[in-house]
Amino acid sequence: MRIAVVGGAGFIGSHVIDHLVDAGHDVVVVDLVAPHREVQWHEVGILDLNGLVQATVGCDTVFHLAAVSNVNHVEADPVAAVEVNVTGTAMVWEAARRNGVGRAVLASTVWVYGGADDGIEVDEEHTFDATTTGHVYTSTKLAGEMIAHNYFDLYGQPFTILRYGIPYGPRMRAELVIPRFVCMGLAAEPLRINGNGSQFRKYVYIDDLARAHVLALSDEAENEVFNLEGAEPITILRVAEAVRDTLDRDVAIERVPARPGDFAGRAVSGAKAERILGWKPTVSFEDGVRRYVEWYIAEAETEPAGPRPAEA
Repeated sequence: MRIAVVGGAGFIGSHVIDHLVDAGHDVVVVDLVAPHREVQWHEVGILDLNGLVQATVGCDTVFHLAAVSNVNHVEADPVAAVEVNVTGTAMVWEAARRNGVGRAVLASTVWVYGGADDGIEVDEEHTFDATTTGHVYTSTKLAGEMIAHNYFDLYGQPFTILRYGIPYGPRMRAELVIPRFVCMGLAAEPLRINGNGSQFRKYVYIDDLARAHVLALSDEAENEVFNLEGAEPITILRVAEAVRDTLDRDVAIERVPARPGDFAGRAVSGAKAERILGWKPTVSFEDGVRRYVEWYIAEAETEPAGPRPAEA
């Protein structure tokens, strides 16, 4: 199968490419940054419709993984984030429509469940309240999902939507919490957590997440939405403790004020992905942290300036 990965030079995209290539697919990367491995590459931006159309000619599937994903960047420049995340999604879907691509796959997020009632486990059938999205980032991802549905309703463009938990592992962005904690811990600096540390995520190790993308190519995944999360809720406090324990250093853990609009975490069901895709995460959180720390230290030894994870 010929597959285009828009945003394939990023953290998630780079691992998805690895798994797609290993599965025998012909992969095309569409990104302004060169991919990490030797595959066909089109140096095209997310807002370049003509370039996207040319880059996706002859593709059976397009994975759309490009986005402004750092919520702090979204908060600092919401207009630019909306342009990339919403208009960019429309550009990818229009390119897919013009080329008759068999499936367009959207990377979304479990942040869309941020307005759900506390104490309930939400699944892919959950109804959203637009007044409770809580963050511009969340609104852009919901808008992207709506575009996918609209293109199917109006033009018959098939889709799949993947709602990620919090992915982690080698090559993740340096400003994310686990890399920051590892960097602080190695420098014997206190690990600072926002709020009381009780907010949680179902962290999903990157190899588990990438494997789900290959499974999502199945016919059963067409026009479906899937939650892709880790096996258990992990509090931010537990993240700090896991990094401290993995480094085996006497590092303090400090609390700082909570971020505005931060996703506190919701109980999200992954039953549909297991039932239809046969997917469930296999790497425990502590094992994933250990793997990341080993990679991080190995990268630091080979690059004097330290590891520079790819941008998502």
